[in-house]
Amino acid sequence: MQFLDIHTHQDNKEPETRSILSLTLTGDILPALPEGKECSAGLHPWFATMQNFDRDYDRLSEFAKGPAVKLIGECGLDRLKGETLEHQLLMLKKQILLAEALQKPVILHCVRCYDELMALKREMQPSVPLIIHGFNKHQELGLQLLSKGFYLSFGKAILNADSGAASLLKHTDVFFLETDDATCSIEEIYQAAANFKNSTVTEVKALIFASWKKIKLI
Repeated sequence: MQFLDIHTHQDNKEPETRSILSLTLTGDILPALPEGKECSAGLHPWFATMQNFDRDYDRLSEFAKGPAVKLIGECGLDRLKGETLEHQLLMLKKQILLAEALQKPVILHCVRCYDELMALKREMQPSVPLIIHGFNKHQELGLQLLSKGFYLSFGKAILNADSGAASLLKHTDVFFLETDDATCSIEEIYQAAANFKNSTVTEVKALIFASWKKIKLI
């Protein structure tokens, strides 16, 4: 069974790893998808602007129809960077509607906007899965998000035993793992997860692919 890296910005060439390369379709020069790779595609809140949104969204909506695009995103909300929160919400809503139309899960970036994200989910009630990537907040918030139907993905933070991600990992069997932009390997992250759950890497892989199957991507 392969390792699944649900969110990465690096072109992993290891055959034992199934990695989902994150592409941000903003700017004048669009990133290229390496041949044979799977990806997510979206308009990242750091770079998406209202001025260029119609152009960028049109390109995204066409590109996202391709079979290599497994998820929409990363997209989301960031209180510290990017357009105003009002504008970010408008752009995120439209990308969630695109995901609904294509029936593809959404991978989310969220910085200090969890209340807004939960409110948006209540308002829109999307049928597609919403996955918050790189989660590393306190356990209580993580459990609240899980109870609201969000999925969570953990990255390099779980290499730190005192992190919120490591604490939460002990209390859920529904999660994903990722490298994002970290220099560590996905294998290291899986081993850390196995250690925290007192299990083997093979057992962690089985849990993650069960979640992958649940969101109908296998």
